[in-house]
Amino acid sequence: MSSAFDWRAKAACRDKDPELFFPVGNTGAAYQQIEEAKAVCRTCKVIDACLKCALDTNQDYGVWGGLSEDERRALKRRAMRARRSQAMQMQG
Repeated sequence: MSSAFDWRAKAACRDKDPELFFPVGNTGAAYQQIEEAKAVCRTCKVIDACLKCALDTNQDYGVWGGLSEDERRALKRRAMRARRSQAMQMQG
């Protein structure tokens, strides 16, 4: 049976301290931690599966698929606006 988390066995972060990917806040030391986590993500073969999993399972915290919490929220907002716009065009 397939799981949304099957990609984890191949993830670049599997041998890293999970705390790295869950900074507290997004300024100062936390900003540096986010950048370090993203650097690990950039070396990962399953970065897209990780991001998809985070979006599909509504992961609100941490760095997933190379994106911070704020970046994933912005991505979701853009997708929502695009879907609304497309729906409006179809109605018109």
